[in-house]
Amino acid sequence: MLDTVVIPLLKILILLNGVLIAVTYMVLLERKVIAWVQVRLGPMRVGPYGILQPIADAVKLMVKEDITPTRADKWVFTAAPIIVIVPALIVFAVIPFGDQVDLFGRTVSLYVTDINVGLLYIVSVASIGVYGIILGGWASNSKYPLLASLRASAQLISYEVAVTMTLVSLIVVAGSLSMVQIVRAQQDAHVWFVFLQPVAFVLYFIGGLAETNRAPFDLPEAEQELTGGFHTEYSGMRFALFFLAEYANMIVVSAVATTLFWGGWLRPFPSIQVAPLAWLGLVPGWIWFLAKTFVFLYVFLWVRATLPRYRYDQLMRLGWKVLIPLAIANLIVTGFVKVLL
Repeated sequence: MLDTVVIPLLKILILLNGVLIAVTYMVLLERKVIAWVQVRLGPMRVGPYGILQPIADAVKLMVKEDITPTRADKWVFTAAPIIVIVPALIVFAVIPFGDQVDLFGRTVSLYVTDINVGLLYIVSVASIGVYGIILGGWASNSKYPLLASLRASAQLISYEVAVTMTLVSLIVVAGSLSMVQIVRAQQDAHVWFVFLQPVAFVLYFIGGLAETNRAPFDLPEAEQELTGGFHTEYSGMRFALFFLAEYANMIVVSAVATTLFWGGWLRPFPSIQVAPLAWLGLVPGWIWFLAKTFVFLYVFLWVRATLPRYRYDQLMRLGWKVLIPLAIANLIVTGFVKVLL
């Protein structure tokens, strides 16, 4: 009972609360990073250095009037943000934040579950989120959200094929679809897979930016063109769910990149056990995992503050004429090398 029900429920509770708190403060971090890039201070009024600003934002969204357009499809309009947020949260079930640790005399794994098709589960579930965007744009019965939903669907087809091919290359190297086994394969190889699959990592990261609708691929939102895109007609908590889903997806993409390419919970230079690098082993694995994930999240914010938005035709050209051919070529080369070695 303890091992099969109580401990998994505690893990889920801790994980969901941790993710939601992280998402809340990601908003503050983004506003601060963009402010620093533009030589400003960012939010400074609520709490010391603006540290309580996320709480003020949450209270504002909760008390704000939740409006449903008269001609909208009310059921689909309400279900769309739920369809977006749920996949973004349940993906964390198979992400390993660390290896097994001893806690109160029991061996506890720092992940909810480890299934032998963990990577396939992530790709499948994460792809569902775009349906919420499409349904939200259609159900709003407004031209700008509808255009945004069409952009989201076309964008998905463009980068999803390339990302899938990229992950197949990684599976060929790792020999497993389990997220935990992929990390252990890097441990056994004494090298992170980013050094064996640099092209795959670059393609995955570009696809991750498109997956999360972040600059320079934020075409489904595109405030200057579509006034707000698929969530133009949303307000209150339904708008907040879209907002939470975007940042939760950023954390998912960063955590998966850490697991697949940067050694997961493994410390840097895991094969070197002598001074002066031996002290790195004293740092718990989950701290290494969170530190690597934070670096990726910072890059997400840095890219938004630096790069302009792609035009729609430029994104299509990049996806079909650059990313997909590169992903197929990388898979063929990986297959040849695997057979020869």
